[in-house]
Amino acid sequence: MKVLVACEFSGIVRGAFAKRGHDAWSCDLLPTEIPGNHIQDDVLKHLDEGWDLMIAHPPCTHLAVSGARWFKHKQKEQRDAVDFAAALWGADVARIALENPVSILSGILGRPNQIIQPWQFGHGETKATCLWLKGLPALTPTNVVSGRADRIHKMPPSPDRWKNRSRTFTGIADAMAEQWGKL
Repeated sequence: MKVLVACEFSGIVRGAFAKRGHDAWSCDLLPTEIPGNHIQDDVLKHLDEGWDLMIAHPPCTHLAVSGARWFKHKQKEQRDAVDFAAALWGADVARIALENPVSILSGILGRPNQIIQPWQFGHGETKATCLWLKGLPALTPTNVVSGRADRIHKMPPSPDRWKNRSRTFTGIADAMAEQWGKL
C-alpha cells in the first residue's frame, strides 16, 4: 500500500507502516527525525501522487480548543489552518484519517468518527485525540493500561514543547499500521 503521512516530522507513523512492508512516506516542512522516506515540502503539492491511504496530522496551534482564549486575536491564522485541514480532508485519496486534538474542526468537518487515548494503546498517558475517518474503520484498542496521567498537558514550557506534544505515540502508530494496513 502507498501511504502518505501528512505533517509528520517524527517518522513514527511512517516507520510503523514501513516495517510492515508498505511504501510509506512522511511529508512535512521540517526535516524528519528518523531516517526514511520523507518529503520536506508543503504536503498540498503532493496529494495527487497516487496514495492509497493518507494519515494527516494538520498543525493544531490555531485549531485546538485548549487555545480558545487566543482565537479572537488570530482569526486569519485560524482560517488558514481550517482551510489547510479541509484541503487535506478533501484530497482525492480513498482512505483518509485526519487527526487532531479536540478542536474547532468538529464544527467544520462534523463530529469526529472516534476519539482515542494513548492508554488504549499501551501508554499510561491521557491525550484525547480525535480521528475523522474516510474509508477507514475505527481503531480497536490494542493494550488498555492503567496509570493514566496527563503528562502531555503538564509538559513545562520549552522551545520544543510543541514538537514533543505533537509526536504520535508508538502504540497508536502500530495500531494504525496493523489495522489499516490490512485493508
